[in-house]
Amino acid sequence: MRKNKVRVIEEILIKNYNKYYKLAFSYVHNDTDAMDIVQESAYKAIKSANSLKEIKYVDTWIYRIVINQCKTFLSKSSHLTENIEDVNASFNDNYENIDLKNALNMLDNDEKAIVILRFFEDLKIEDIANILNINVNTVKSKLYRCLKKLGSIIEEV
Repeated sequence: MRKNKVRVIEEILIKNYNKYYKLAFSYVHNDTDAMDIVQESAYKAIKSANSLKEIKYVDTWIYRIVINQCKTFLSKSSHLTENIEDVNASFNDNYENIDLKNALNMLDNDEKAIVILRFFEDLKIEDIANILNINVNTVKSKLYRCLKKLGSIIEEV
């Protein structure tokens, strides 16, 4: 059974590498750090394949690992996030609006995850709740508050 899980995890990691990378990049704004986070996430996912209870949730499970790795990286990081103009330009992300990028950076990690997963990764509220391991109604209320907060931040700019 473990071999089947590992094989499925590897397939999903390969298939969705760019999604996981974009998610990590949206947190750390650095190409190398994002790649390291995805690499470490892949290692942890394969290493802990036995902890995956249902194979049908493998994608949301990996998202959770990537988000947790991002949070760990940011909490251990002793340097401040680079200014948005200094970010490695080789990565062509979907977050083109600099005001929006800066506003997203002003959200806390959970708020940022909810907004990115919902609007940039186009995930359903239920999937976001599974990834973040919180109640669906909590996701809805946090999303609503985040949108109001983002609106206020962007208006100030």
